[in-house]
Amino acid sequence: MQTCALSDVGRMRQINQDSIFCSKKPVGNLPNLFVVADGMGGHQAGDYASRTAVEILLKRIQETDSHDPVVILKDCIEKMNEYLWRRSMTDSALAGMGTTLVAAVLAGDTLYVVNVGDSRLYVIGGEIHQVTKDHSLVEELVEQGSLVRGSVEYQAKKNMITRAIGVEERVTADFFEVRLVSEEKVLLCSDGLTNMVTDDEIYAIVKREISLRERAEALIEAANLSGGRDNITVILIER
Repeated sequence: MQTCALSDVGRMRQINQDSIFCSKKPVGNLPNLFVVADGMGGHQAGDYASRTAVEILLKRIQETDSHDPVVILKDCIEKMNEYLWRRSMTDSALAGMGTTLVAAVLAGDTLYVVNVGDSRLYVIGGEIHQVTKDHSLVEELVEQGSLVRGSVEYQAKKNMITRAIGVEERVTADFFEVRLVSEEKVLLCSDGLTNMVTDDEIYAIVKREISLRERAEALIEAANLSGGRDNITVILIER
């Protein structure tokens, strides 16, 4: 397995509120672990939320006796939400903070995925497939048939998310199980990439005959060339 994890502040932000973790070696009872979290709630609060979420995730993984990725990740999401919610209620400097999170574990040819918010995971092979579902206002409206994906209104409201860790007392995460086939790549990313670069552009970059790191760098460069309005974080995985 080859991996590359990169994060960039972008062109419009002063602080990088994204947090990233990438290990192709075992983490606790998990064979590997890949995480992208995108914090919100002001500079300090957003940075704190994403960083703390990843720290709690790693700590809980080390403490658990379970070997089931879904059980482990579900427990971690609950614990990090509980902690961040309590902190936001007791520390005025952290009021309103929250973080998205997308995490993945690859066991053999099975990919276990969890997400809250609009950070995404794609599987890229003969085509590009978004595995995760954005917890956003526009996606809810698209499902209801009252908004067209890609329209002007869609683009204007794209960053309004409806679910995040630490924002409410309880949070519900989505879980996915994907069977990978030969030659497929996996991409985890924050919305700093997907708000700037289309799926077709992402696909074209990931399919280039260059190194994995050069592809990751090209994704970040494309987001910055399109405006770089947010922090940009990517993890590329190639078996």
